Amino acid sequence: MLFLDLTLPTPAENLACDEALLDQCDADCGDEVLRVLRFWEPTSVFVVLGYANRAAAELNTDICVESGVPVLRRISGGGAVLQAPGCLNYALVLRTSTAPELQTTGTTNRFVMEKHRSLLENLLGVRVTIDGVTDLVVHGRKVSGNAQRRRANAILFHGTFLLNAPVNLMEKYLRMPSRAPAYRDGRPHQEFVANLGIDREVLKAEIRRLWKADRQVDHWPKVEVERLVQTKYSLSEWNLKF
Repeated sequence: MLFLDLTLPTPAENLACDEALLDQCDADCGDEVLRVLRFWEPTSVFVVLGYANRAAAELNTDICVESGVPVLRRISGGGAVLQAPGCLNYALVLRTSTAPELQTTGTTNRFVMEKHRSLLENLLGVRVTIDGVTDLVVHGRKVSGNAQRRRANAILFHGTFLLNAPVNLMEKYLRMPSRAPAYRDGRPHQEFVANLGIDREVLKAEIRRLWKADRQVDHWPKVEVERLVQTKYSLSEWNLKF
């Protein structure tokens, strides 16, 4: 598997890069060549909606506008999230033909989430559970959210580990979600999520080892990223489509 440690300058470029890597893998005729593990970390505060989210229902849109906080939409499902320094994002791009567990949405969720749950539990030395389908939970609090997008031949499975995120800003920009897992039990953001407080390089090294991402590269589909930024991620027609 290829390893790409790449944070691009803008939120739009970073979201576009995940999609471009997915499309590149989907179009590839081989099973191994373009499987990728990517890490990136925001350098500024912005908000990302899940594919089907309605901005007005999930965000304090007026405050986002007043504060100059960009609002973007990703291609995967799930809820709205705050992105900021201290959020370690990863993207796994896999060929569906490489494992039987990757054939359906449900089996893929279980396959990836169990691997990450076990890794984090071993790293922290405390119990880590999977809840809300694709949340990793420590002491009843969400420390990682995840989602996927599928193509004919490839999967993008991506998510965020909260390392030292500004949790206090979540309540400022995010409403209580319109849909929430039962374990949330109505808790406000600051009582529902928690930071892991672990070293980012240690976590990155462990995830890289887990997925056998041995081939570090410094190239990515730049032309496709730019195209997606111009035709999708920089446009309100996409970001505020609902």
